[in-house]
Amino acid sequence: MFWPPEPNSKQFHLLQLPGISPSFRSFSCPLLILASAAMFALILWFLFTTFLLQHAQAASAAQWRDRSIYQVLIDRYALPNGSDPTLCKPSEQTWCGGTWNTLRGNLDYIQDAGFTAVWISPVQQNWQGERTPYGDAYHGYWIQDSTQLNDKFGTPDDLLALSKEIHQRDMYLMVDVVVNDVMALSTNPDYSIYMFKDASYYHTYCPVDYSNTTSEQLCWLGDLNVTLPDLDTTNPTVISQYGSWISELVQTYSIDGLRIDAAKHVDADFWPTFCGTEGASGIFCMGEVFGGLDVEDAAEWQGPLDSVLNYPMYTALTQAFQIPGSLNISALTDTISQSKKLYKDTTVLGNFLENQDLPRWASSSVDVQTLYNAMAFNFMSDGIPIVYYGQEQYFSGAGDPLNREPLWPSNYTKTDAYKFIQTLNQFRNYLVNSTANTSTPWTTAETQVLTASQYGIAILKGDVITVLTNVGSPAQNNTHIAVATPYDRNTALTNIITCEQWVVGSQGYIDVEYTLGGQAVILHPSTILAENKSPVCAGLVQTSQGMDDESATLSNAAFSIVRSNFLWALDSVVIVTSLSMVLCWWWS
Repeated sequence: MFWPPEPNSKQFHLLQLPGISPSFRSFSCPLLILASAAMFALILWFLFTTFLLQHAQAASAAQWRDRSIYQVLIDRYALPNGSDPTLCKPSEQTWCGGTWNTLRGNLDYIQDAGFTAVWISPVQQNWQGERTPYGDAYHGYWIQDSTQLNDKFGTPDDLLALSKEIHQRDMYLMVDVVVNDVMALSTNPDYSIYMFKDASYYHTYCPVDYSNTTSEQLCWLGDLNVTLPDLDTTNPTVISQYGSWISELVQTYSIDGLRIDAAKHVDADFWPTFCGTEGASGIFCMGEVFGGLDVEDAAEWQGPLDSVLNYPMYTALTQAFQIPGSLNISALTDTISQSKKLYKDTTVLGNFLENQDLPRWASSSVDVQTLYNAMAFNFMSDGIPIVYYGQEQYFSGAGDPLNREPLWPSNYTKTDAYKFIQTLNQFRNYLVNSTANTSTPWTTAETQVLTASQYGIAILKGDVITVLTNVGSPAQNNTHIAVATPYDRNTALTNIITCEQWVVGSQGYIDVEYTLGGQAVILHPSTILAENKSPVCAGLVQTSQGMDDESATLSNAAFSIVRSNFLWALDSVVIVTSLSMVLCWWWS
C-alpha cells in the first residue's frame, strides 16, 4: 500500500466518513486538524512541565547554597492538640509527643523567620525493645530497621503530607539519615531485627580508638550499655541494598537533601555511591564530621560528600566570641584562611552554633550580643546557615540530653533573637535573589577578611561588609574597629540591622564605635538597595514604586520557563498542523 492513496482507490474510500458530504469535510477538516494540533501541543507542554518539576526535586549543591536551614528534633518541636504541655522533661530522656503532623501544623513559625529549608530527625525505624540505660530513642538516631519508618513520628501518609506542605511553601526538606550503624544492648545482638539480618554484614565488635582513623571506621560507636553495631560499607550487598533503599526513600517522599550522621565513621568510598547527583540518592548530602579546630580533618570528607558541617568554624566562633572565653579572634581568621586552602567549596559548608550533640550557646556564653555577632558571621560568610530549634528562644541546655528541650513552652514567641534571624534571612534571601542571574552571585563570592583585632573582625562578601565584635553588651567608650573598605569616600551605606545610614570616610575607611555596646554591623551600598528595590529597610532606601527585587527575580525566572515552554509548544503546533494539512488535502 502506498501513501497517500489514490483518490479513487479502495484504500482512499475507507478513509471517508459515511453520511458526511465532501463539502462539509472540506470546510471542517482544517478546524479539526488545528484543534487536534492544539490539544497535542497542550499535552506535550503538560508532560514537559511535569517532568521539569519532578526533575527539580533532585536538589544539587548549587541549589542548596542559596538556602538557610532550620533544624528540628521532631519529638520536641510541637505537640498534638490536647496534650499536656508540662510533662516534657529533657532529663527523663523519653518521648514527649512531637510528630510529623505537629511540625506540619506549625511551619509558619519557621517560614516567618525566613528559613527556606527544614532539616528533620531521621525517619528510619528506631529501637523497638526495652528502655535503655540512656533512656528511649526519642531523638531518632538509634536505628533498628531502615526499611520501616519511625511510627512514633507518624505514618507514611503523614510524612508525605509534611513533605508536600514544605514544598508548597517553596522550601526544601532535608532528612537526617543513619547508615553507619544500628542500635543494640549487647555485643552479640539478634541481627534478624535489622535491615541487614546477618552478622557477616557488620564489623566484629571493638571499641573505637578516636586517635586512629581505621578504628573510627571499623569499630563500634556507643559503649557496653548501648552498643551501635557497625555496618561494613565495603560489602557489595550493603552498598547495593543501601543504594536501593535511599533511592526509594528520596523518590517516595520528595526529599531534597540528606544530613549524614557519623559520616567519618563510614568508608569514604561508600559516599559517592550513595550521595550527590551521581549517587543512588541523587541529591545533596551534608555529612557530620565531628571534630575541633583541625580544618584538614574535616576538609578531606568534602569530595566523598558534597558538604560537611563546619565544626572547625564552629569551634573558632566559640573561641572568638563566647564570654567568658579566650576571645581569640585569631582562631577565626586562621580558620577562614585554612578553609580557603583545604576545602573544595566553602560556600556549601554547613554553618551552625548549636545542634543536638553540643551545648547550647547560652549555656556557655552569658552575653546575648555574642550570640548575635556569631549568628551574623554564619549568615554573612561562606556557607549555608543552620539554626537549631530553640536557639532563637535563648535555650541554654548544657549538652545531651538537656540541649533537647521542648519548644512549646516558649509559646513560639518572636523574641529579639527570632527577629534578628528574620532580618538576617530577609537580607540573605534578598542577596540570593537579586544576584542569582548575574555573573557574580553573592553566595559564590569568596569571603575576605578586611581587618581583625583583639576586639573583632570585619569581612567582605560580595558588596556586603560585616563588622563583628566580642566586646559584649556593656558600652565600650574607648573601643573601635577601623575598616578599610573598597568604597570611595562619601559612598552611602546602610546598616541593615538598624537601617541607619553610614558614609564612607577619608581613604575609604569606616569606623565602628561601641559606645552603645558590641552590636553587629552589616553594611550594604544604599544605591544598590534602592536600585534593586530591596525589601530590607525598604522605607528608608526605596526610591521608586514597583515590585521588590526578589519578586522581580522570581517573575523573570517564571517568565523564562513559560516563554521556553510556549515556544516549544508553538513549534509542535506548526509541525503537527503542517503534516495534518497535507493529510487534510488528500482527504478533501
